[in-house]
Amino acid sequence: MNDIMVDQFQFTVADLLVRNKSILDQITKFQDSNGRINRAIIKAVTQCGCIKINAKKQPIDVNSDFDEIRNNMKTHVEGKLCENCRDIIEKDIGRNLFYLASICNTLDLNLYDIILKELERIKVLDKYNLR
Repeated sequence: MNDIMVDQFQFTVADLLVRNKSILDQITKFQDSNGRINRAIIKAVTQCGCIKINAKKQPIDVNSDFDEIRNNMKTHVEGKLCENCRDIIEKDIGRNLFYLASICNTLDLNLYDIILKELERIKVLDKYNLR
């Protein structure tokens, strides 16, 4: 079922993309949509205030095991997105996915296959795939 949804999304993007057919347009639109996501998150903090970012150095004890280190790592985000901010961020992420799919289409790549390959890579490397 999931592969059908991703493929349908990618095919729909191919049908709808008219003005930004150039790979150069797609790359810049993709980058712009990344910036819009970042801006929407920052606005949730600075204008709305529904979330707060409390960042500080992450504590890493080299003598601890992997699970203990993972459990001690924080996101630095406090609070929950309000409905308005959530809606804006979801729309921006959707736009980002649209341009990612358009880049995949232009380069004759299948987004679902890419997701599967990345999932397989991170499963194989497991905890050694630290990002």
